[in-house]
Amino acid sequence: MQAVVETIFDLGYLVAVISIGILMIIKSKENRQFRLFGIMAVVLGLGDSFHLVPRVVALCTTGLENHVVALGFGKLVTSITMTIFYVLMYHIWRIRYEVKGQKELTITVYGLAIIRILLCLCPQNQWLSANAPISWGIYRNIPFSILGLLMIILYYKKAKEHGDTSFRFIWLGILLSFGFYLPVVLWADSIPIIGMLMLPKTCAYLWMVVTGYRTMKQELC
Repeated sequence: MQAVVETIFDLGYLVAVISIGILMIIKSKENRQFRLFGIMAVVLGLGDSFHLVPRVVALCTTGLENHVVALGFGKLVTSITMTIFYVLMYHIWRIRYEVKGQKELTITVYGLAIIRILLCLCPQNQWLSANAPISWGIYRNIPFSILGLLMIILYYKKAKEHGDTSFRFIWLGILLSFGFYLPVVLWADSIPIIGMLMLPKTCAYLWMVVTGYRTMKQELC
């Protein structure tokens, strides 16, 4: 039953996110904001596919324990692409709200992203092992969480300041995604059922992508 439900959910999510992203790139009419949003969605979908496709294969065949290497490598790729996702989201924020300057903020965003990626690439993560250390899961998610918090604050403040009804809840989508994701990092190994929180976390990302697509349709029609 788990295999059937997860397979339908995961593949449906990947097809939806990548398809919406491609549509946004094609229909953005050279609008930088929405073209970048489409690229961001495709990066999200392709990155997640490195983890979700091996997971689907594992669930439908010999089980997760027999696909440790593929799943571990997929988690590594997803960790990097999710970092890129938030860097792209930062640039969308700058374009949408016509933010100029703020060099220190840009340096902070890129600094956090680079630190996160470097931590992900450290061999101590033991991505390909069935017993990867939780401590390194925490280390690599510290800069990532700070980056996410920064995006929450930036989108909340600017949407409120500009009366942006289309993006007024983007900050909430980011908050929910981290709210569902961090407990998995901390406790999923000891309490496996917590891993189910990745489903609503995935829904939060899909909702943000759909919000971007709907906004594009409204503003470019």
